[in-house]
Amino acid sequence: DVQLQASGGGLVQAGGSLRLSCLLSGFPFDDYAIGWFRQAPGKEREGVSCINSDDGSTHYADSVKGRFTISSDAAKNTVYLQMTSLKPEDTAVYYCAADIYSIGTVLGDPLSGPIFDYWGQGTQVTVSS
Repeated sequence: DVQLQASGGGLVQAGGSLRLSCLLSGFPFDDYAIGWFRQAPGKEREGVSCINSDDGSTHYADSVKGRFTISSDAAKNTVYLQMTSLKPEDTAVYYCAADIYSIGTVLGDPLSGPIFDYWGQGTQVTVSS
């Protein structure tokens, strides 16, 4: 079975850093995108970043550009989200998800949640002011 397992969340002060990990297992696909999404209480889910497996291209939401970096380690079947200069408004549950065949990128909307096929459980990130 395809599984994505997110981890690495926690409590951090504003200006601090965290690194989230998304461990992929049971993945038979060669072409896919892994995305990070977040949802804060009372707010809609927001696409944060994604990375494509074929060429390593990345995409970021404007709200995190310059602060977050997505990367992948194929040997470890893991995608990372390095978050720096964290702000209280980054507080949310963060989810990783897989878009098989990178359909979102093909359609020009790489951070569209409904396009993603598989979702992991969330990990809570709390940034205190």
